[in-house]
Amino acid sequence: MPLNIVLIEPEIPNNTGNIGRLALASGSHLHLVKPFGFEIDDTRLKRAGLDYWQHLSVTYYENIDEFFSINKDKNMAFLSSHGSKNHWDIPFEDDMFLIFGKESVGLPKKLINENNDKLYKIPLYSNKVRSLNLANAVGIITFEGLRNLQD
Repeated sequence: MPLNIVLIEPEIPNNTGNIGRLALASGSHLHLVKPFGFEIDDTRLKRAGLDYWQHLSVTYYENIDEFFSINKDKNMAFLSSHGSKNHWDIPFEDDMFLIFGKESVGLPKKLINENNDKLYKIPLYSNKVRSLNLANAVGIITFEGLRNLQD
């Protein structure tokens, strides 16, 4: 798999379903870190993922500590509106982990503080918008990563 998409405590089933479809389409592996703001068998998740979910490469984690314990040696980039570097500066590599926070508050403050050197943002060109929809942000970053990996 060229990239790993990580959702820390996703809250909205439609976003997770859309991101699952995107992961499959991009050849990426999806990592879902509990707790979720929905049940994994939620019909909205399945509707957004359509009939693709059964083909998806996905790993579930009970909590954030389990995720980082298992993947501690992996190359990671953290995405947050609080990042000081833009997403096109991510040094994409095959098998890189792209870490996204939950819809309501983003990444936990502790992760932001501990990974400031690997913290990136998608620039916004309007002060009327705080952030992008999670599924849109994941799409932007994933396909920017694939474009970089093909160069």
